[in-house]
Amino acid sequence: MVKRIVLSLILTAQLGMGQAQMEAVLQPVESFQEGEWFQLRLHYGPFNASYATFSLERDTLKGKPVFHAKGFGETTGLARWFFKVEDYYESYFDETTVQPYKFIRDINEGGYTKNIEIDFDQEKGTAIVNDKKKGEINEFSVTDGVQDLISCFYYLRNFYPKEEIPINASFDINMFFDNENYVFKLKYLGKETINSKFGKIQCMKFRPLVQSGRVFEEQESVTLWVSDDKNRLPVRLQADILVGSIKADLENFKNLKHPFEIVVN
Repeated sequence: MVKRIVLSLILTAQLGMGQAQMEAVLQPVESFQEGEWFQLRLHYGPFNASYATFSLERDTLKGKPVFHAKGFGETTGLARWFFKVEDYYESYFDETTVQPYKFIRDINEGGYTKNIEIDFDQEKGTAIVNDKKKGEINEFSVTDGVQDLISCFYYLRNFYPKEEIPINASFDINMFFDNENYVFKLKYLGKETINSKFGKIQCMKFRPLVQSGRVFEEQESVTLWVSDDKNRLPVRLQADILVGSIKADLENFKNLKHPFEIVVN
C-alpha cells in the first residue's frame, strides 16, 4: 500500500498550474521526446526498497499516432523477500494535447493484484473501465480534460508555466483513477538546490496535499523536488509515513530532450 501511494505521487506530483489555464494555450511538446528513459530508486531508511523506471516511445492506437508511456516498479534485495512488488502502468496519449486515450494498470503487490484497462473518450466525456480480474466492464462520466495516472505526469511537464510561480500558490489537475474522478492538489514552495549523485541540481519544490491518518503522518507530509530546467524531471521525493520515512532519488536517465543542468560553483 505504501509503495503504491509513493509511486503514484512520483507520477502525479511533478509541478502544478490551474488546468483550465494550461488548456487555454496548447504548445508543441517541449519537455520530453521519444526514447526518453529514467529510473528512480526508492529506499526506506538504510535499505533499498525498490526501483521505478519510466520510458516513452511513439506508437499507434486504432490507427492514430500517439505517445506510449510505460512505468514499471519492483522491489529489490531483502525487501523482495518480505514483500514482492511488480507493478506495470501504461498510457497512450495524444501527441499534442497529451490527453489520454488508454490506460493500463497490471499490479502484483505481495499477493494483492489488479488488472485494469481504461479507454477514454474525451469527446463524449466517458471512461470504459475493464476490470479483467473481476470480469467486469463499467462506464463512468469523467471531467473535462481528465488525465490518467501516467499521462498527467507528461501533461504537467509539458504545460508548465513560463512565468515565475508565486510561492505557496496551490494548483490542481483533474484525474480519473480507481473508478472515480478526483482533483489532485499541489502547493509550490519555491526553489532549492539539492545534492544528488549527479551533483548539485536546482529544483522547484512542491508539496502534494494528501489524506492524513491512514498512511501519511499529516496532510502535508510529502515533498517533491523537480529539476528547474526544460526537462522537469523528478529528482527527489520524501514521504513521512506512520512507520518511518520513504525517500526516492533520481538514479539514471538517458535520451532526455534537453541537457540535464548541473549547478557548477
